[in-house]
Amino acid sequence: MLAQSRSFFTVSKNGGHAMYKAMIIDDEPIIVQGLSRSVPWEKYNCEVVGTANDGVEGKRLIEELKPNLIFLDICMPEMDGLTMVAGLKSEFPDLEVSILTGFRDFDYAQKAIRLGVTRFMLKPSNMEELEEAIQTMTDNLKAKHIDAGEQSVMEEEQAEEHESIASSFIVKNALQYIEENYTQKLKLADVAEKAYVSQWHLSKLLNRHTGQNFSEILNNVRIEKAKELLKDPSLRIGDIAESVGFMDMAHFSRVFKKQMGISANEYRNTVLGK
Repeated sequence: MLAQSRSFFTVSKNGGHAMYKAMIIDDEPIIVQGLSRSVPWEKYNCEVVGTANDGVEGKRLIEELKPNLIFLDICMPEMDGLTMVAGLKSEFPDLEVSILTGFRDFDYAQKAIRLGVTRFMLKPSNMEELEEAIQTMTDNLKAKHIDAGEQSVMEEEQAEEHESIASSFIVKNALQYIEENYTQKLKLADVAEKAYVSQWHLSKLLNRHTGQNFSEILNNVRIEKAKELLKDPSLRIGDIAESVGFMDMAHFSRVFKKQMGISANEYRNTVLGK
């Protein structure tokens, strides 16, 4: 994963010099403008290439612009801050993330740091704090990318630990979302959007952590729920199939028999009839 993520590291050119690309994601326009205009980005060989006012737009721009470092508010509309941090650090482990927020919660800050954020700063932050964060992030980027062979074992292990924690966080949330929404016409894209990762990345994580693909996980949840409902003899099997999310009876029958080795009707009559 670490080797693959190297392709995400890109720098822009400014007057022939390579510049680190920075992004600011905050729902307060005055904060975005202040950070964009007041911080001496050139001093740290950086330039702001994009800004966003919510998590959805922020994630889209990150995928499009491929920044090297971002300042992120974790309390914005249509956004779960820790989930977005986990998604970013899981899919793009080389991306440097600093949190700038008015959310004062020590436990939350600890979780964010475990997921791999570089700095967790409370608003209002002074210029000294901001510049120290930028300096640390650019130093980290230099350490990662001068030469892959020069990266220390400690840095490698630390990066892998953050990535592993973030990936586990994403999988746990994805499985919970599937468990809570299995009755809907659920697609991998729906779950990936909630997890702030690409479909490809989520599919890979689910396979790695569970040994199953998305369809298998979803069908397992649905069949387990169906088995519970089959205990009630007053419920028709067709109604049960529909209530657990299957669009047609034939599909339900195929999946049930594949998983249980017998039909739903046989299961009700033999297994539950004992």
